[in-house]
Amino acid sequence: MNHFNSNRRQFNLALAALAGSALLPGTARAASSVVAAVFPGSWEDAYRRTLVPMLAKSGVELIIAPMLAQDQLAKAIAAGGKPAYDALLLSPGQTAEAVDRGLIEKIDTSKLANWNKLDDKLKSPWGPTVTVEVNGIAYNPELVPRPKGYKDLFTNPAYDGKVAWLGFGSNSATMAWVEIARLYGGGEDNMQPVFDLLRKHLPKIGAIANSGNAQMALFQQREIGVFMASTNNVSRLKTMGVPCEFVHPESGSPAVPVNIHLTKGAANPAAVYAYMDAAISAAAQNQLKMPPVEQIPTNRDVAFTPSLEAFVTREQMAKFIYQDWVKINKNRAAWTAEFDRIVKK
Repeated sequence: MNHFNSNRRQFNLALAALAGSALLPGTARAASSVVAAVFPGSWEDAYRRTLVPMLAKSGVELIIAPMLAQDQLAKAIAAGGKPAYDALLLSPGQTAEAVDRGLIEKIDTSKLANWNKLDDKLKSPWGPTVTVEVNGIAYNPELVPRPKGYKDLFTNPAYDGKVAWLGFGSNSATMAWVEIARLYGGGEDNMQPVFDLLRKHLPKIGAIANSGNAQMALFQQREIGVFMASTNNVSRLKTMGVPCEFVHPESGSPAVPVNIHLTKGAANPAAVYAYMDAAISAAAQNQLKMPPVEQIPTNRDVAFTPSLEAFVTREQMAKFIYQDWVKINKNRAAWTAEFDRIVKK
């Protein structure tokens, strides 16, 4: 069984490693340029393919710096007020910490031509929501039956030895754990029901993975048949020919908005606004909604594709569960420590 490595330890190591690192091999930058931290993998590829040429046509050079959200924070903190990035790409958990640490600025929405194309829930004073990641249950229909919800994974013997879990360093896993806690009487401020479940069911769990990539590799190798996933994970696996389907838990699907933020002290705020506006434009989102990325569009002028609607419709977006990430961040380190104690016994 693989074991989860503490997110807190990883964050501290990343912070130390990044403190003296340079973002770019050279220091020269175009007069109108923006250095944007973007999630690696499919996000990086999609933004290079879509937004870089789009902004270049308007005279803005978009420099992509691939980095996970926690590492973006570590780098921003280590910069000591001299940010290496002009823009960050974060989910609510990291956004709350960035706000608390004074790493990002509130935006001037009058500088975004596409701002009013967003629904009110997708308008943050700290930056626009470029997509919403919807989380639920991924399963291989050749290995396991379709689960109804989270409780099935603990009560139905068909899933014994077939489910992979991650610790609280993963946003997808954390959202699932919060919803599972809620089902058993807990929530963002009470994770004890989850820890009780883990102690009871640990021998029946297929794997405790070290990372999301490790979890997906186990799924591809058919060593597991179920994991907690976003619609993007499932779309990616399906395009690779892996048997994979997505289930909205019967108790509701937790979701996270993904936002672009203006870093405090950014070298070129005007270029950041151009980048934000491009990312929420219909032109960009009509490309980003297509496979293999299939990001859920936030611009109201962008229609959902049939393949996206197989996961979620625009009407369902109003029913997503948005969790309290201020509470989650407050408790996350303690949850991580307890999770480690349980799975390493």
